[in-house]
Amino acid sequence: MFQEKLVSDFLTFFTTVDPIGTLAIFVGLTAALSEKDREKVAWKAILYSTGILVAFMALGQIALGSIGIELASFELAGGIIFFLFGLQMVFGSGAADASAEPEEGHGIAVFPLAVPSIASPGSILAAVVLTDNREHKFWEQVAIAGLLLLVLGITLVVLLQASRVFALLGKSGTNLMVRVMGLILASVAVEMILEAIQEILPTLTTG
Repeated sequence: MFQEKLVSDFLTFFTTVDPIGTLAIFVGLTAALSEKDREKVAWKAILYSTGILVAFMALGQIALGSIGIELASFELAGGIIFFLFGLQMVFGSGAADASAEPEEGHGIAVFPLAVPSIASPGSILAAVVLTDNREHKFWEQVAIAGLLLLVLGITLVVLLQASRVFALLGKSGTNLMVRVMGLILASVAVEMILEAIQEILPTLTTG
């Protein structure tokens, strides 16, 4: 039944967007920012990722087919990026470092929060596959898109609560959490890289 599919699709989006995991990354990357700036970053990250995911819903099947890019390659690139950010956070040289000046045009709301954190390879794949034009009518695709927007709304609420997390931790606790989250982020990145390699290797051997 379509109702059961909606429940399944909601859980898929929730898992791939991962609001809690995104919060952990958000806390680490925005530790040096004011509460007002953190809220701006949260809103921008959600708006950018929403635009990306909705665009993939509408055009993903056509775009990926025409360009010939495998999602495993996208996942591998995202894993490498995550790993580098994790190392920077662990050694205190990442975006969370209070002495670091943000590079103009390279806001953390876009990278790495919107991509590849919220609009991750998994959530992009879900957006494309769950709204398959060959299997679903237009109104069904609209309903599934609504589920994605609901999950993104939940993610926004979670990110806007980050200030409470900072208030509870204090400066010393925040610095500790930044490094812990950096270690976790690097571990997640390794998993992403290994999964991507496992998908890519068979194509290389058969080719």
